Amino acid sequence: MERATEHTGTALELLVHGVGGTTPQEMLDDPRTVRITGDDTAAVFRRADDVDAETHPDDSPEARRGDPVPEAYVWCNLTSGNSARALWLLLLPFMVVNLAHWMRPATHGRRRTVRCYGLLVRLTGLTLTVLLVAAACEVALDLAAWQCAGTHGCAQRHTWLGFMSPDASHHGWWSRPGRRLVLAALVPTALTCLLWYLSRRTWSAYESARPLTHDPETDEDTDRAGLDRPGFWYGRRLVARLRAAHTAAGLLTVAAALTASTARFDRAPGGSAALDTLGRLLVVALLATAVVVVWVVCRRGRSENRLDQRLDEHLVRRLPLGALALLALAAVHAGWERPGWQSAGRLPGDAAFGTLALGQGALVVALAVVARVLHATRPDRRAAMRGLAGPAVAMLSCALGGVMSGGVAQRVSDWLDGTGTSIPGPPVLLTWQASVIPALIVVVLVLCAHLGRRAWRLRRAELATVELDHPGEPTDAARTRRIATVRAMATLTDRAPLLVAVTSGTTLFLGAVALVGAFTTDRTPDDAARPAYAVVHGAAETSQALGSWLIGFGFVLFVTWGRRAYKDPAARRTIGILWDVGTFWPRAAHPFAPPCYAERAVPDLTWRMATWTRATGGRLVLSGHSQGSVLAAAAAWQLTPSVRSRIALLTYGSPLERLYGRWFPAHFGPDALSALHQDVACWRNLYRLTDPIGGPVALPGDCGPEVDRPPLKDPLAYGRTAAHPLPAPILGHSDYQADPAFAEERAALLARLTPDLPGPRPATPARRPAPTQADPGRSSA
Repeated sequence: MERATEHTGTALELLVHGVGGTTPQEMLDDPRTVRITGDDTAAVFRRADDVDAETHPDDSPEARRGDPVPEAYVWCNLTSGNSARALWLLLLPFMVVNLAHWMRPATHGRRRTVRCYGLLVRLTGLTLTVLLVAAACEVALDLAAWQCAGTHGCAQRHTWLGFMSPDASHHGWWSRPGRRLVLAALVPTALTCLLWYLSRRTWSAYESARPLTHDPETDEDTDRAGLDRPGFWYGRRLVARLRAAHTAAGLLTVAAALTASTARFDRAPGGSAALDTLGRLLVVALLATAVVVVWVVCRRGRSENRLDQRLDEHLVRRLPLGALALLALAAVHAGWERPGWQSAGRLPGDAAFGTLALGQGALVVALAVVARVLHATRPDRRAAMRGLAGPAVAMLSCALGGVMSGGVAQRVSDWLDGTGTSIPGPPVLLTWQASVIPALIVVVLVLCAHLGRRAWRLRRAELATVELDHPGEPTDAARTRRIATVRAMATLTDRAPLLVAVTSGTTLFLGAVALVGAFTTDRTPDDAARPAYAVVHGAAETSQALGSWLIGFGFVLFVTWGRRAYKDPAARRTIGILWDVGTFWPRAAHPFAPPCYAERAVPDLTWRMATWTRATGGRLVLSGHSQGSVLAAAAAWQLTPSVRSRIALLTYGSPLERLYGRWFPAHFGPDALSALHQDVACWRNLYRLTDPIGGPVALPGDCGPEVDRPPLKDPLAYGRTAAHPLPAPILGHSDYQADPAFAEERAALLARLTPDLPGPRPATPARRPAPTQADPGRSSA
């Protein structure tokens, strides 16, 4: 490492903003800012007067006041800058299943079980890719090319399908059923290629930044966060491997749809024996390639202990080309002339969707078993859902994929079939999945009513607490109610595990009901069971009609929201907040998920801190708000131990423990946060009881009071005072710098730092403390 240059004694405060983004002018409170380093996507800014603060420290306004030089890292364009990113809404199921990978419970040992957990999540992600492409095949091949184009009345209503119609006046080359299917197969093939292109392009734009190279720490403690490993924020090899496998899986799904469509006719009496033989050989080749795809997904997970820049062998890299060649053979086979072949009924898609739904349910159940085994090795009562958060979120990703697939199919079917009687419509399972949506909505509404009632009761309890927090001031009933309401509503964040648990459990049960209903739809009951069957059948039809309407409405609303976000910067910023939370983690389970912005932001922060401290030997306070505090912690973990021990960490409105510690206990649990506190020179955390996102770090033992300042007053003044002649606002999650406590804590952190050497610190507890107790100011999750 290079030797430090002249020690100027300059102090630096590196500010990292939170979700939603901001401008450097707002962060630095100065209209004149200069970009120090970076590009239009993410950059570091300073005030114009502070550009040469290191070379002329006495001329800096901050130096004259004794404050550190502020520097702002602006990363909001990574998630909410380009209008095209509104289309990432379509990748929502992939993002959710990727989150499930990182929700693994903290454990002691159990390396094989940990690998099994990651394997099950990767397989669940693979089923989502197959489901999405299968839904596109259902819409293009079955509903449009097979059912509508093959029906006289439907083809007449949609003239753009006229050239494929088998009507006597339109005997064209594309009117043959097989050729219609081949032409329609271009739609799911193009969708698969688009996903491949977006995954490759976004990795190059967002995740190709190389982290700061350093050796992994020499301890053998496998229970640490893992965020300090050199290769954690550089998943090039795994993303490329999964991208090849998922692309091949999508192309194989299209080829299987074509082959299954022709097999039914070729094996029937009057079919061609030669074409049937070729079809069977093609099926064997498709199955063999599918086995290779599953083997590629199962063989290797993430490599984090080193910066792995290699690519896999040619077999993996050429896998999509092999699948594309099989798809071309399937297209030639399907397009061959078959006299007497006509469109009738549906294509054989019911079995495919049923198998996918059954497989996803089995994977989620197996994942729950593995998660419980891992959680039992190191129980953590603060972990969301007692370690079952990952399986629950994986179940929600499958539900989102099913709703989106069913919504598209149902909406297209309703659009093509204006009378509702000319075409059979989508597979029975998709209709049954629509029928369970009303029941799920009722359960969620009942749960929301329960949570609202609980918040109302907590609000009544907070009324007395608010008055005790402001003794000696005239009572204002309306003001007290507003503060108590904000505090009560802020606690609803802690009830999110209950909402996810009930929703995912209900979804799993209703999904099983839909499978059974779809399986028994065509069975005729005996005479004794006919009355009960009639009642159940009537209720099911009513629920199906309502569910189909709701799923169609939801799909239209989803598309409308994405369209509005494409044009409206305010709506695009809202969607950007969703990605700020959901795309922090690298793509470990699904390569088509939205890109991970932290694989650009964390190396940016790490390089800036390492180079600045090496060049100046000065004091550095890493100051992070909200999601910025998570980025700050991740960047601090990536520093070498010698540099990390010279950094002070100031977090405010931070979800490090309240959200990340509970939902991602393996990486932000009590042990990981305690290790971070021990590694940095000093750390202080600010929070408010009115903040729905931030909370205490709540480290066990004596570390807790050392890190967490008591809750800040919000509002700063209860009534009108000389300092606040106008009513002070309730700030909640925003504007922590407005509180005088912020400047006090920052000054105290700087006082504990000296150039080159960290300041003295109290003794820290053991490395593996017992799980922390719930904060008394918050309700436990």
